[in-house]
Amino acid sequence: MSCLLVLVNCVVLLLFASDMFLVSGNRPPAPVNVSVMHLRADSATISWEVPEGDVIIGFSISQQRQQGHTQRFIREVNTTSRTCVLWDLDEETDYIIQVQSIGLYGESQASKRVHFRTLKKSDRFLSNSSNQDDPAVEGVDKSRQLQTGEVIIIVVVLLMWAAVIALFCRQYDIIKDN
Repeated sequence: MSCLLVLVNCVVLLLFASDMFLVSGNRPPAPVNVSVMHLRADSATISWEVPEGDVIIGFSISQQRQQGHTQRFIREVNTTSRTCVLWDLDEETDYIIQVQSIGLYGESQASKRVHFRTLKKSDRFLSNSSNQDDPAVEGVDKSRQLQTGEVIIIVVVLLMWAAVIALFCRQYDIIKDN
């Protein structure tokens, strides 16, 4: 009986160990070329690259104030985006960021640490972006007018709801009369 117990323990240990090696072998590589773009007093856009060939289903971003214990984790799954906008940053503050790839079998090692300092409210970092009207750079313009396509979609949805309500009322009258 003790021989059987030892054999079962060995098999379980062997399977567990092989599964750990299998999972760690399939983890994605860490993101590379992590950089900070569109730096402002209260926000920054970070970007990164991922070596080709691995299945990446998302990313995890660690943001930490250099002088302090404030840390924030941003986890994006089911995305192919290689950028993230960090909001609500304090002006003239040093931050450290790291990015991890999320694969089917776990997370990668963290990327190299990237240090940056937010600007004063009066300063502005000139971006190398070709599109200065990008919402990630400028934020959401609250006075923006609806575009024609958006108005058409809203009207179609309202008409569909009106048709559904009319159909429901008609069916209700038929059921009520019976």
